[in-house]
Amino acid sequence: MGITKRAILGLTCAFGMSAALAGSALADAHGGWKPKKPVEFVVMAGKGGGADKAVRLMQAIIAEDKLAPVPITPVNKPGGSGAEALVYMKGKNGDNHTIMFTLNSFYTTPLRQKALGVDITTFTPVMRMAEDTFCLWVNSDRKDINSVDDFVKEAKAAGNKWIMAGTGKNSEDNLLTDFLNTAYGLDMKYVPYKGGGKVAKELAGNNANSTVNNPSEQLGFYEAGKTKPLACFTPERISLFKDAPTFKELGKDFVYFMQRTVVGAPGMNGDAAKYYNELFTKVFNSEKWQTYRKKKALVGPALAGDALMDYWKKERDIHKKMLIDMGAIKG
Repeated sequence: MGITKRAILGLTCAFGMSAALAGSALADAHGGWKPKKPVEFVVMAGKGGGADKAVRLMQAIIAEDKLAPVPITPVNKPGGSGAEALVYMKGKNGDNHTIMFTLNSFYTTPLRQKALGVDITTFTPVMRMAEDTFCLWVNSDRKDINSVDDFVKEAKAAGNKWIMAGTGKNSEDNLLTDFLNTAYGLDMKYVPYKGGGKVAKELAGNNANSTVNNPSEQLGFYEAGKTKPLACFTPERISLFKDAPTFKELGKDFVYFMQRTVVGAPGMNGDAAKYYNELFTKVFNSEKWQTYRKKKALVGPALAGDALMDYWKKERDIHKKMLIDMGAIKG
């Protein structure tokens, strides 16, 4: 990783070069690493969803503010509820030019698909950029549904003909659908799609009866008057949707968030990890990212290093219990 020079003119120059090399090596040892080629930014979800939108905004911030010496290139790998992305990253062991943006499938997919051989604690923690929120949505054409009570009445009458669209099998959306089915005695049919953007379109086009989209995915259709939130899985009401109560207010003490986190490949060099931490600290503190967080109802402070790894372990345990409770995996 040190700097090399070609021409050596006499002993004095040779000594000078040795000193320069020593200084460069010292700089690298203290985090002087920088990417030498374009960086792949893997998205473990399809185009148009909350993760994809966030990555493309971060890419734009980095490019516009000239925060990196090389391009940051988004690559969508949504297959198998994130399995495609996880296996790809696992195969990039020791790679300093590949990072990934995660969802909660970062926990659930390795738990469901043991054959993948993915251990999330081998990935390099870079930075949690936010926690995303969830709301229960229906199409605005449903004038008969203006509350969770209305929703429960109609969904119960429809039985398994009521379609809840979501992203991936046994994913975050599937977990929330299972919660609603159990909590309210429903039998909704969960239909998975590749990406939250597609899910939002299905609801807006009346091809599904409801979704539990993130605000960032449904916001455009909400602002166009095509969809409406009935309640949110948050501790307090979301300022964007002041009329939508929390499920806690409705007597169901259930709160759920999804991580939006930058992850490095397993075995990433320590100096490279430090570089990406510093890079995404700048992105996190940028006016554009903070404005985006507020507009899209994203919450939570930045997390990095050991604190982020501890967060992963805690959330993995929580999701393991949820998957066991819904019968997706064995205890």
